[in-house]
Amino acid sequence: QVQLVESGGGLVQTGGSLRLSCAASGRTLSRYAMGWFRQAPGKERDFIAAISWNGDSTYYADSVKGRFTVSRHNAKNTVYLQMNSLRPEDTAAYYCAAAADYNNLEYVYDYWGQGTQVTVSS
Repeated sequence: QVQLVESGGGLVQTGGSLRLSCAASGRTLSRYAMGWFRQAPGKERDFIAAISWNGDSTYYADSVKGRFTVSRHNAKNTVYLQMNSLRPEDTAAYYCAAAADYNNLEYVYDYWGQGTQVTVSS
């Protein structure tokens, strides 16, 4: 079992930046590919970014490409999502998740955090 806890969310103005963290316990994160997803009120949860177990490969949704960066520090058992040039449409609850395979498919992710809220004001 892997327990994931996100942090770093908050309120930011348009154009601002935030860095989300996802800390794991229970098992080492180096066993897993990691993904970030988000869910806005009244909408489905969407894929944002994924990173392979060793950090060599990353993949982004078109909506965040060039603005968001996913990274990981396996020795700290932590994954990060650096979010720059934030827009009001980025407002959502953000979730990290762990999967055996590097991918962008929600159903493949076995372990999920509780989410952290990001609100971008216009």
